[in-house]
Amino acid sequence: MSEKHVDEISGVSTTGHEWDGIKELNNPLPRWWVWTFYATIVWAIGYTIAYPAWPMISSATSGVLGYSSRADVKTELATAEAAKASYVDAVASKSVEEILADEKLRTFAAAAGAAKFKVNCVQCHGSGATGSVGYPNLNDDEWLWGGTIADIQKTIAHGVRFEGDPDTHISEMPAFRDILQPAEIVNVANYAASLSGLPADPQKAEAGSAVFAQNCASCHGADGKGMAEVGAPDLTDAISLYVTSEADIERQIRAPKHGVMPAWQQRLGETSVKELATYVYSLGGGK
Repeated sequence: MSEKHVDEISGVSTTGHEWDGIKELNNPLPRWWVWTFYATIVWAIGYTIAYPAWPMISSATSGVLGYSSRADVKTELATAEAAKASYVDAVASKSVEEILADEKLRTFAAAAGAAKFKVNCVQCHGSGATGSVGYPNLNDDEWLWGGTIADIQKTIAHGVRFEGDPDTHISEMPAFRDILQPAEIVNVANYAASLSGLPADPQKAEAGSAVFAQNCASCHGADGKGMAEVGAPDLTDAISLYVTSEADIERQIRAPKHGVMPAWQQRLGETSVKELATYVYSLGGGK
């Protein structure tokens, strides 16, 4: 039997393994490390006996302690539901004005409304409620049907031009291509553009003011600031769902677009509508 080679520098014998002239020293592991390793093996075996661990065909071993993380989650959810039950009941029993007056209840309702908004409303109004072409921005001060908390609640509850709800908001701008002459449409479009500072022909705008007074002021107001009672937008603030230029205004006058919003109270219930109204109002654009 050949003698073990001893490394000259360290004085430790080698294992006999060698790679590219590098020899492996036969340094044993520290005893404390070895016993710790054995302990982890024993602990792992004990863990798999005490807790669910080994996968079976349709389930897993349940463990002698009968612990279930799913049961823990279920208990925690039940506890959370019980904790918020009083707030949910309060939202259900109070008006939106009373909810706003109660700081804790307002905070709860706004948080609940934010969650419901992400599920039901972002598809049209966007994740930040900033809207897009044809869908209102809920952060600004322009409200077609009124921006009070009660107005917002009504709009969410009954929708806009939603056939399935008898209390829905209804207003439709007529197609003025059947009422006005082409030149009159051009003139009144220039006048409407001038109200919000959009580029417009001064002479055509002046001629269009008379057309506006005769055909448009009954809904948009003599000053063009709109009427929430009939859902007519303010034409002086440059906030619009469909137009950004005088040419867009002409198209809207000739053949106006009419948006539709669902009646959410039928789908979500009155309490959820109150929560949504509180959240929308909290965005800062409410009156």
